[in-house]
Amino acid sequence: MSKGLDYFKEVYDEVPGWVQKMHDYSPVVLDHYTGLRGEIMQDGALSRKEKDVLVASMNAARLYPRSMVYHTKGAMDYGSTIPELVEYLLVSYLYKGLPSLKVSLESLAYALELSGTPVEQPANDPETIEDVISTMIAWMGELDTRFLVDTWNVIQTNEAKRIEEKIISEGTVSSRLKHLNMVGNYITELRGEEAIAWIERARQAGASEADLADVGYICILTAGIPSWFEISDSLNRVGEGRT
Repeated sequence: MSKGLDYFKEVYDEVPGWVQKMHDYSPVVLDHYTGLRGEIMQDGALSRKEKDVLVASMNAARLYPRSMVYHTKGAMDYGSTIPELVEYLLVSYLYKGLPSLKVSLESLAYALELSGTPVEQPANDPETIEDVISTMIAWMGELDTRFLVDTWNVIQTNEAKRIEEKIISEGTVSSRLKHLNMVGNYITELRGEEAIAWIERARQAGASEADLADVGYICILTAGIPSWFEISDSLNRVGEGRT
């Protein structure tokens, strides 16, 4: 087995079909991709755990469950807790509303299964925000649901500013990481100009240029090189002050 196949078997416990096909058509391409992925996903300004859970949430936000599920496993393997994961998934709701939170149910169900707590799927697919959050609370059982319950109470006010402030506030997950999550949500969909305000807010929440660069790198893995174009316009050069 090639180094690329070995790497992904270690990451996912099996070789995903898309990896095997990349190897079949060009082992060299897979080796280069594996090297890039391995470099990006190691601990840096952001930890490996933070990178995986951020990518999981970013893919929930852009309604892409396939990559979301892969990175949910990585997040759990590297120490994310269920309450942490839920807070990140709420950031996907802040980005694209109910559709993102519906997709995120698959991430939560898989994370609970990986942690030894398989869930019972509801008889009918959750359709409303109340349905989705009630399902999440029920699945979490005895786990800490305080942030989720408090957020639901604020969502019911229908006051957009209060909802944003609650979701992005300090909880089990820092406000800094939630701001970085929002940056990534925009960047993965190549909305760099719209990301500028969130990039500045992330800086104000304590994010460094290295943090933002790491977000750009993980966006490359899930949305390609154009995502780096989108964030790089807002990054300061190393050694330069903020403009």
